[in-house]
Amino acid sequence: MKSAFIFHGTAGHPKENWFPWLKGKLELLGYTVIVPQFPTLAHQTLENWFNVFEKYKEFYSEDTVLIGHSLGGSFLLRVLEKYDIKIKAAFIVAAPIGVLPIKNYEGDKPFIGHALDWKKIKSHSNRFFIFHSDNDPYVDFGNGKELSKNLGTELIFIPDAGHFNEKAGYLQFDLLLDKIKEL
Repeated sequence: MKSAFIFHGTAGHPKENWFPWLKGKLELLGYTVIVPQFPTLAHQTLENWFNVFEKYKEFYSEDTVLIGHSLGGSFLLRVLEKYDIKIKAAFIVAAPIGVLPIKNYEGDKPFIGHALDWKKIKSHSNRFFIFHSDNDPYVDFGNGKELSKNLGTELIFIPDAGHFNEKAGYLQFDLLLDKIKEL
């Protein structure tokens, strides 16, 4: 069964940005789409986020596509690092991995404050897609470059896209959908 997970970022929720639009488009393509609500701010820990993910783990398989926005992209990397399943593809949008400045670094530190096992992460996804912009007010462009280098994949640079959120005009994300359709 084809499945897709969409992970929101810090202080986020499943109904923001382009998530509802993408969920609807993927469902039309036959995907089971899970957009979990993760604990935010005061309860934003890696353990708490994994506790939420575990509720949906039955949908996590070789036919899975992971999509993570902002801290959701950082969490996506931790999921790939933890579970010994090679998924179809991982899409990482404006994710912090520790290259400063990061606007909410202290709140994001539990996710990005310790080293990632890049070899293990790379072995658990067939393909990686990294999206980043040059004017993101929250996550420095260096994070996208570092992700691209560590994952050995192209950085999909979109100028003036900000943080790929509603404030930047992202209520839909056609290029992301097109890349998923190409799988």
